[in-house]
Amino acid sequence: MSEKVTAMIEEIKVLTVLELSELVHALEEEFGVSAAAMAAPAAAAAPAAEEKTSFDVVLTGFDAAAKIKVIKAVREITDQGLAEAKATVEGAPATLKEGLSKDDAEAMKAKLEEAGAKVELK
Repeated sequence: MSEKVTAMIEEIKVLTVLELSELVHALEEEFGVSAAAMAAPAAAAAPAAEEKTSFDVVLTGFDAAAKIKVIKAVREITDQGLAEAKATVEGAPATLKEGLSKDDAEAMKAKLEEAGAKVELK
């Protein structure tokens, strides 16, 4: 940053809120711009973060003492065979189901956690 810009910033730092408001209005008039117009695109982009509607159920770990219960729960949820379910549980983290509604994902998470699994919804 140039010395000139640094000096301007130092000058602006000491202005009161009222003086700063006057400066903004004077700059808007002088250059035919609006500070609000510059802030509007950023504000418009914020609502783009909509509520998530599709969830993935990810097995992140399990309680070693409940390994058999977790394998049974995974088999029931994924329709995998015993060997596949065992490999899935032992290979955690593993995505068990994708694209579920929030209610279905929450129900599946509760069932797995009840069996002793550690689960995340993504």
